[in-house]
Amino acid sequence: MVEVEGSVGNDAIRVMICDDHALFRRGLIMVLESEPGMEVVGEAEDGEDAIQKAEELAPDVVLMDVRMPNVSGIEATRAIAEVNPTAKILMLTVSDEEDDLYDAIKAGATGYLLKEISIEEVADAIRAVVSGQSLISPSMASKLLTEFTNLAKKADEKQAVPSPRLTDRELEVLKLVAQGMSNREIASELYISENTVKNHVRNILEKLHLHSRMEAVVYAVREKLLDIR
Repeated sequence: MVEVEGSVGNDAIRVMICDDHALFRRGLIMVLESEPGMEVVGEAEDGEDAIQKAEELAPDVVLMDVRMPNVSGIEATRAIAEVNPTAKILMLTVSDEEDDLYDAIKAGATGYLLKEISIEEVADAIRAVVSGQSLISPSMASKLLTEFTNLAKKADEKQAVPSPRLTDRELEVLKLVAQGMSNREIASELYISENTVKNHVRNILEKLHLHSRMEAVVYAVREKLLDIR
């Protein structure tokens, strides 16, 4: 098994599943428990239970549905991000509503995937977020950009603070990140190595004083660093 960047040695990735459909949880548990280096440490059937168990179990990754009883998945995400800020929260939902996508990212979600992906792909998604990637279903990526482009247009020019200068290559990488591409896909698109892509992404985050790929895209659109019409 390829060692996952961001994991400690051979320690298993600790996963918690939050979904109000018992059958879906069972299916995920069966698939994930059969994966090397992965352990399901808990499950929750509503948002309130998810918050409590995330605090008790301190999982590395939380799979969270948007539509949850008692407390919504988005509210639960916000609360979990406060009590366990190192946890990666990956939304796994049927909701393709732009507001849910936007609110989930603001609440602290590391990714937003639709349940149209196969259940077997979830393990790869978990490894990707643990390695530092932010994931978003391609069909939702354009909605995210449209949302933030509209916000950027509405915002009147406030104090003009010079934006950090990105190189042409960094801007190129940022545009592909904005399209929801993984490091491997960006490397293939630009004919460079994955390590070079990682270095570019790291430099972009450092220059923008941000913590995740998703934040970099949001910042870039808001500051009109990308030529998105």
